[in-house]
Amino acid sequence: MAQPGDTQLRELEERMARSDPRFARGLGEGRPCRPWEYRHGPAWALLAVSLTMQVVGMLLPQGLLLAAGLVVAGMAAHLFVSPRGRRSGRRRPRLPLPPARRG
Repeated sequence: MAQPGDTQLRELEERMARSDPRFARGLGEGRPCRPWEYRHGPAWALLAVSLTMQVVGMLLPQGLLLAAGLVVAGMAAHLFVSPRGRRSGRRRPRLPLPPARRG
């Protein structure tokens, strides 16, 4: 006979397998890897490229290369802090709107 929490656990397991199959497979084998939210390999590589572009842009008087390095740094920062798509099913909380002023 199925226990009352079994369906919820099964649904949670299926949702985890859909959102991050590598993590779910490793968890089932007893060798879990990092969840998708904590893998920042591409972000570190992009940050290294950005730093290289900025240094070369400062050594050579190239403002365009320096500006491009700053843009790439912003892209890397976005990869560090933003969730990877909407695959996890979680919604990001919205900030409350300020109260409207009446004139």
